[in-house]
Amino acid sequence: MVFLFSGFCWAQDTLKTAKINVDFSGYMDGYYAYDFNNSDQLSNQTFFYNHNRHNEFNINIALFRGVITYENIYAKLSFQAGTYVNDNYSNERIKNINEAFVGVYIDSAKKHTLEMGIFSSYIGFESAITGSNLTLTRSILAENSPYFMTGVKYNYSASKKWVLSGLITNGWQRIAKSNNAIPPSYGTQIVFKPTENSLLNWSTFVGKENYNGAFGMRYFSNLYWDSIWNSKWRTIVGFDFGIQKRNSTNDNYMNWWSPVVIAQYTISSKWQTAARLEYYQDRNNVIITHSNPFTTSGYSLNFDYLLNTKAKFRMEARYLDSKEPLFYNNKTNNFSLTSSLSFEFN
Repeated sequence: MVFLFSGFCWAQDTLKTAKINVDFSGYMDGYYAYDFNNSDQLSNQTFFYNHNRHNEFNINIALFRGVITYENIYAKLSFQAGTYVNDNYSNERIKNINEAFVGVYIDSAKKHTLEMGIFSSYIGFESAITGSNLTLTRSILAENSPYFMTGVKYNYSASKKWVLSGLITNGWQRIAKSNNAIPPSYGTQIVFKPTENSLLNWSTFVGKENYNGAFGMRYFSNLYWDSIWNSKWRTIVGFDFGIQKRNSTNDNYMNWWSPVVIAQYTISSKWQTAARLEYYQDRNNVIITHSNPFTTSGYSLNFDYLLNTKAKFRMEARYLDSKEPLFYNNKTNNFSLTSSLSFEFN
């Protein structure tokens, strides 16, 4: 017992001397969803990856992360589980790691950083962490653009208003490359914060991706404006646009695009509400695989009850409408209700 205590004290002294800092945090999101078009299918929709189980209680994501810093080096490792993981990582051999990367501050002013490993996507304004999003469920454009990337990322904080990033990755939401003969993909990100309560983000992606068994160049742009107008109102306006070459020998390009508008209103210190309008068009099924051309309008309304600063209960009604029978039972429209109870600790 004395030996163990002595060893523990030695370890504590070593950590203190070396100035190693270790921080732990986590997140858990339990939910129940009901799709009124769905009678017997497990999932709500094949093009959704969050809160996508019909008529059952489940965990969307349970996340535990650790961040270690030592001098100018930092590392982050996050473990995950839940239905989001099962759906969104179905093609990966490594499924239970959300992030795993090492970063280094290149200069003493910490304006330049270099990160390598698996990290959250630089594309979009919605993540798998429900509590940080304005709406309970994800926009169609968020569900069908990368949630994670694997590669190397360079960040330059030019000032308090400007941050510039460049990336070399394994491809469009990949941990392992699907074909090692394909060259790496490239990305850029520009973040502009004219004020403390407003942000303009432009992210791009360039790389060869698979379409119907053939690899062709994909060019993608994600642009959004996030603004907190006052103590009551916050809005996000986003627009995705992408084009892809059919294959390496054909000059024919296909495109997909999606605008979205989300407005959140704070009713009181305990209650918030948010409405979303969106449209997604992918007629050639580049991103969303379906037997019909994918064109869908979406509308949602949610109410959030803030139990405290770390826990949130959410309820959302969502309606999707299309001219094509894109939903279960050959329906051209879809209505669903989702509820969620989430908790974050740090």
